[in-house]
Amino acid sequence: MKEIEVKGQKRETTGKKATKELRKEGLVPCNLYGEKRGENGLPEALSFAADFTELRKIVYTPHVYVVVLNIDGEAHKAIVKELQFHPTTDALLHADFYEVNETKDITVGIPVKLNGLAQGVRDGGKLNLSIRKIDVTAPYKNIPEILEIDVTNLGLGKAIKVGELKFDGITLTTPAQVVVCSVKETRASKAAAAAAE
Repeated sequence: MKEIEVKGQKRETTGKKATKELRKEGLVPCNLYGEKRGENGLPEALSFAADFTELRKIVYTPHVYVVVLNIDGEAHKAIVKELQFHPTTDALLHADFYEVNETKDITVGIPVKLNGLAQGVRDGGKLNLSIRKIDVTAPYKNIPEILEIDVTNLGLGKAIKVGELKFDGITLTTPAQVVVCSVKETRASKAAAAAAE
């Protein structure tokens, strides 16, 4: 996975009023969750704020990055856990990050890339990508940037399911029965099949 740096500063005050002030300044309130636990055993978040222009490079991209958060000069490696957007303006309201290390497994959605010309497409069918990302679990160092799937032998009316895929060093956690891609019949392919008969 590629790494990308985001600078931020610790937030001294939290709450609605403080959050509003931050947003007026072009800053986005963020939380970093990691190993730190509170007295009740629940994860304790490090509250910080980052400039929207800094976060833009990790939000509006199909790529998945390990984010090196530089908070007041202290570096933390993390992945994006959750992003909250305004329902009407689509402005980024809040970001949650999850701290990672080289030994701990993380689960993250990785983009799918289909390679090759499917046999079913050559026979007049239409290739259909059903899901854009597959959830994988592994230490972050093992996680690829994309999952490449060869569709060359995929015939007309056939599909590839998550359970049929295997990648080294990672576990696929999207349910096995989920269809990744399929070749659907078209009028042209049906006409060609009828003519052949």
